[in-house]
Amino acid sequence: MEIVPDKYNSKAFVTRLIQGLILMVFLCLSVAHAEVIEGRVVRIVDGDTIVVELQRVRHKVRLSGIDTPERNQPWGDSATREMRRLVAGKGVAVDWYKRDRWGRLIGNVFVDGQDVGLLMVERGMAWHFKRHADEQTPADRDAYSAAEKVARGARRGLWSDPEPVPPWEWRKR
Repeated sequence: MEIVPDKYNSKAFVTRLIQGLILMVFLCLSVAHAEVIEGRVVRIVDGDTIVVELQRVRHKVRLSGIDTPERNQPWGDSATREMRRLVAGKGVAVDWYKRDRWGRLIGNVFVDGQDVGLLMVERGMAWHFKRHADEQTPADRDAYSAAEKVARGARRGLWSDPEPVPPWEWRKR
């Protein structure tokens, strides 16, 4: 028979163990944070980043699941103009799940019930950002991937360019 030291049998140890487990669960849940904010778009930064104002507080929002050409890249201005047409001055809902290293909210943006990121991909103004596809729901991942395939096939927007350069490669230059 093995003898277990008293420190492992104590009520204090069990209490600390339970507290530690509760803290771990709380931390795991906070990483998977999801919240919806509703506000008005007050600025278009570029094709995949907007500023939303809610109760006099401005939130910079990076659309999840897409990457658009940089402003100094072919199609960058077109992507920014398309984002402006879709959301400028309009009320939007932002279903966000995390902040990035620059403090931007990352999430899906909806205008009139439509997923703005998906619209950008469908119109050939954005790539489905597959590097972060694991952060999308399976349904969103499938929809964005299918939309890119259709836009490519139709040579819509940036896909009319014979060799469009993805923004993640452009930024390396």
